[in-house]
Amino acid sequence: MTIHADHSAPETAVEDHAADVRTKFGISVEDYMLPARHQIQMVNPDGTLRSHDEQGTEPGHEYPTPSDAELMAAYEKLVVGRRVNDQNSALVRQGRMAVYPSSHGQEACQVAAAMCLSEGDWLFPTYRDAVAVMTRGVDPVEVMTIFRGDWHGGYDPKEHNVGIQCTPLTTQLLHAVGVAHAAKLRGEDTVVMAMCGDGATSEGDFHEALNFAAVFHLPVIFFVQNNKYAISVPLSHQSVAPSLAHKAVGYGMAGERVDGNDLVALLAVMDRAVKLARDGSGPLLIEAHTYRMQAHTNADDATRYRPDSEVAEWQAKDPLARMKSYLTDKGLLDDEASKKIAEHAESVATQLRDGLGEDVPVQPLDLFKYVFAKPTPQLKEQSELLASELARAESADNTGNTYNAGTESAK
Repeated sequence: MTIHADHSAPETAVEDHAADVRTKFGISVEDYMLPARHQIQMVNPDGTLRSHDEQGTEPGHEYPTPSDAELMAAYEKLVVGRRVNDQNSALVRQGRMAVYPSSHGQEACQVAAAMCLSEGDWLFPTYRDAVAVMTRGVDPVEVMTIFRGDWHGGYDPKEHNVGIQCTPLTTQLLHAVGVAHAAKLRGEDTVVMAMCGDGATSEGDFHEALNFAAVFHLPVIFFVQNNKYAISVPLSHQSVAPSLAHKAVGYGMAGERVDGNDLVALLAVMDRAVKLARDGSGPLLIEAHTYRMQAHTNADDATRYRPDSEVAEWQAKDPLARMKSYLTDKGLLDDEASKKIAEHAESVATQLRDGLGEDVPVQPLDLFKYVFAKPTPQLKEQSELLASELARAESADNTGNTYNAGTESAK
């Protein structure tokens, strides 16, 4: 499908897309867009490999098993992610972080989302996707800076092609679509990963982002981590669709469901999605079924809206334990390798403790420096007023006097 310079699509776009699907996959465009009848799952919760017939694949929805090297690299990042989640929860209790939305239990989704991308691709995370941002290569301390409230996001988005973690729900999807559209107009080979939760699918921005991406045939993967709750609101109170992946067909894009606690299946599904998007198949919607084992944030009491029995059920599906059993049974993971991986994870935790334990000098004028590229007259006036008061306070301190910033003179 070709988008012209005037942003219009040719009248034959739908027919061309249907013909492409039939040629590539030998199925109808409807079968391509609809998710497979069963979610894609390659490894059972106990770590055993499912037979091919049990993996949920169908014609046009087929996924090869990732390489051993990819699986081992992903497992190491999974272990690091779990250790980081637990370390950050401790840092919140110690007062060194203001808040932390843990992804304990969802780390497999985070790792797969970041690992499937190439260097020139972009990742747009939510506030809960710190492990994905780290996996993309951003310094762990910089990733967590936003949760301490020190600075504007903590890291440079352009350095690793990672958007700032968004707290406003779903706004990052619009940012992702904008970057993908710009990249396509420039002729760049860029795929964009747009991450969100199930609660985001109830937002208007979700519709706008998916519809725009589909109409303009953009290389965006919308990755929904369905952890069953939008804070305390269960999915059943948000949507009665057969699945969130089924929403894809309404926009004219392909959808798929995958076990979000099966790292093997996640890597397979996400790798294929990136390849399809890069090859010109347009946007895709991937829904991963997972669960956040801990509260929404440290300020949340999850026991008020979900039973302990439900949490226990998902504990048996832990992605970390599942992957460890699978790799051990394959002979890829032994005690020595496990020890090295654990030591690396502990070194990252130590880096976080040390980095977040340092006092950061406060620069009050930064309040105004990064609001607009060209400051407004109001901002300039406010900045100059604050600078004047700070200078007078410093002068008063140097002379041994006390200065009240709310008065016009030192006493």
